[in-house]
Amino acid sequence: MAFIADNQLPLLLMFFFAGLIGTAFLFRKPAGHRAWKLADLVWVVLGGFGALVAVISGIYATDSSKLERQIDIAYAATAAFDRDAARFRLRFCDPAYDADIAVLCEKVEFLSASTAGNAELPLFIAVTDEVAPLQGLSFLFGSRGGRGEKKDMEAQASAFDPEAFLVFTALDDPTQAAVDTMRRKVPAIAGDFLIIARAYDDLIAHVAKLKEEWEYLQDNAHILVLQIIALCLVSFAAPFRLGKSIVELRERR
Repeated sequence: MAFIADNQLPLLLMFFFAGLIGTAFLFRKPAGHRAWKLADLVWVVLGGFGALVAVISGIYATDSSKLERQIDIAYAATAAFDRDAARFRLRFCDPAYDADIAVLCEKVEFLSASTAGNAELPLFIAVTDEVAPLQGLSFLFGSRGGRGEKKDMEAQASAFDPEAFLVFTALDDPTQAAVDTMRRKVPAIAGDFLIIARAYDDLIAHVAKLKEEWEYLQDNAHILVLQIIALCLVSFAAPFRLGKSIVELRERR
């Protein structure tokens, strides 16, 4: 599969020129000869196969758009969490003038460290964007360089486990107690913290969904290899159909 993905254009041209050579030999036969009928049959069969594969690949491409949207959503969720956490620290944590606020500030710092401080989360989002299956097997003009680097990035994405972030609950018992107290004392602070807690939960949920979408496309990336094979076969058969048309036009003259 890797060889096919890395040599899409050379393979396509090789099959096309092979078809041209075969067609050149068929020009010795007159129009209506059995050889030309067989060549037309080859075109119909391979063209139909190519059309079927194109439909299947179209479904895969539609699924891949979900990954792209999920990447955008994950980036947006990350930005929202970072923005809310930074604003909370700036407003209430420099310094914290209350013991309960200090508890909330400590939790915000901890949640921020579990995402921004731990490079795995932003790294996974970036790696997924770089090694999305459609980009890795893009037709004709896809990047062929740095395959070893891509393999490393794919390994990093595969090894990423969103479950590791789910152990960090935004509302453990001490934090929930501090939130309840602040609801009575300064409801605005409690409300701001709950916004951060929801943003953190949303971020982890979106990243988990991103991981799921990425793994689904990785498991079905062979469809794109099948598409390349189908295109090669169609490029091989196309000269035969063109040659048959040329011979028939000459015969009518």
